[in-house]
Amino acid sequence: MMTDTEAATPTLCRLQLGSELRQIRLKAGLTSTQVVKKLLWSPSKLTRLETGDNATVEPSDIMALCQVYGVDEATAEQLKEYAAVTKTKRDWWQSTAFRPVIGPGANAFLGLESSASVVHTYQSEWVPGLLQTPEYVRVLHQNSHNGRSAEDIDRMVELRMRRQKVLHREPPLKYVVVISESVLLRQVGGPSIMRPQLAHLIKAASEPNIKVQVVPFKAGLHRCMNGAFCTLHFRDDTALKPLVHLEHLADSWVLRRQPDVELYAEAFNDLQALAPGPEESLSLIKKAMKEL
Repeated sequence: MMTDTEAATPTLCRLQLGSELRQIRLKAGLTSTQVVKKLLWSPSKLTRLETGDNATVEPSDIMALCQVYGVDEATAEQLKEYAAVTKTKRDWWQSTAFRPVIGPGANAFLGLESSASVVHTYQSEWVPGLLQTPEYVRVLHQNSHNGRSAEDIDRMVELRMRRQKVLHREPPLKYVVVISESVLLRQVGGPSIMRPQLAHLIKAASEPNIKVQVVPFKAGLHRCMNGAFCTLHFRDDTALKPLVHLEHLADSWVLRRQPDVELYAEAFNDLQALAPGPEESLSLIKKAMKEL
């Protein structure tokens, strides 16, 4: 269990609560079907609780589950505290300023990213979000969200910039990045946008909590050519297991099954082994910048 519930974000409390509830249910030898029948709940209600998908959690629902599971009083109180945080606090991206530009998939990912202690990401088309400059972000959104108002685009840019604060919090997010060489050569917005973006990437790579590697074209085939992904890892004092986030044009989703997570973790390790180390990768970035 987390030792500092008061300092935890609502998202982290939801995720922690869901993970512990599932473990307690399994330890009690109960299936989800048995539980929802006892409580006269819909199956989706218990699923949302166990995956942390609810925006808020009712303490009364937690107490009902604790009674079914035969949970001791101390554990029940801790679980109620998690639920209380989701009722009394709000994550920063839930503000009215950002709500118009955040879909369900993005909302879920923001919660996971803000709660993670380590993120491994592979990108083949663009600079990873946490390392993008405002100008680069703006061009991406103007292209991807053609027809959205200038105000909405401004909100999207500000949202991306706020996300990057996880790299400078205490303790900072450990961000391990592998990108394809194509990311360096694709002129998003032209040289005037790409030069500052590559300079920013070079500066970021010097931070102790950020590691950047580039997979050059000459490396040939690799296991991750079917698309970008990131794996998220959480603090040791939580019950949260690593998971994988995937995204495409219309939606995004999370993989939680252990075999799936292990598959992507192995693929990322293979990418790191294939790519040159940080110093040689830095040279590739500087070369691309010079050619602009």
